[in-house]
Amino acid sequence: MIRIALIGDIGSGKSHFAKLFGFPVFNADDEVAKLYKKSRKCYIKLKKNLPNYINSFPINKKHLVKAIIDRNSNFKKIIKIVHPEIRFKMKKFIRKNKNKKIILLDVPLLLESKLNEKNDILIFIETKKAEVIKRLKKRPGFNLKVLNKFRKLQLPLEVKKRKSNFIIKNNFINNFAKKNVKILLNKILLND
Repeated sequence: MIRIALIGDIGSGKSHFAKLFGFPVFNADDEVAKLYKKSRKCYIKLKKNLPNYINSFPINKKHLVKAIIDRNSNFKKIIKIVHPEIRFKMKKFIRKNKNKKIILLDVPLLLESKLNEKNDILIFIETKKAEVIKRLKKRPGFNLKVLNKFRKLQLPLEVKKRKSNFIIKNNFINNFAKKNVKILLNKILLND
């Protein structure tokens, strides 16, 4: 099985590119959203650690954002609860898809959390920062303070870029993205 991991800045288009490959994708952000909606276990742990913010199930993301803005230590508490759950879900996804030729990992903190393996193919999605910010501002519930806190958790983009096997420039034009993914997929499959 070939493991392809997409890395890059928040909002760079990793999820979009992951889908274009046409193979099973583990999307950590989607899994976190499911946890907040469906996991009573996660809710109980967050309520216990953030009683002033979490008071109803399913978990309201706005309450988590308020907790993060109010205090850095709250952000660390959330990470300590959520990350092990996502790590478990990722391992389960990999086991389930072990017979697939390729799987894609769309995990924003893959390198930082040391979830990557030596043979993973790392693809860096390169974008213009101004374009990313413009697009992020259109997302519901966008908060610059929270974005900056998440960015502080990440390795510098130059480090991620250096560690990558391939770089794809994202100009946010779909046909261009599809063409680049096809070319890259052919290169990966030829080297296998």
